[in-house]
Amino acid sequence: MANIKSAAKRAQIAERNRLRNKSYRSAVHTLTKNYLNALSQYTANPSPEQLAEVNQRLSTVVSKIDKAVKCGVLHRNTGARRKARLSRIFNKATQPS
Repeated sequence: MANIKSAAKRAQIAERNRLRNKSYRSAVHTLTKNYLNALSQYTANPSPEQLAEVNQRLSTVVSKIDKAVKCGVLHRNTGARRKARLSRIFNKATQPS
């Protein structure tokens, strides 16, 4: 434990920020997983309703990634890379075969 008051305060702030960052990372991970599950359901049984659900989940996860980048939880290149990967998976799954 810190002996100096300012060091104790910095430790408290660091813990607060760690928990905030953890919640953003967890939300991004959960939303990505939900998106990929919806996409796999769409590829198994394509329908306009499933496609609308996939689009809605993609926009949700992209929005959360953007917010995490804005708050400094993710680096901007990391956010861009994750969004590009999700879009590439979407385009591969929805292009006509």
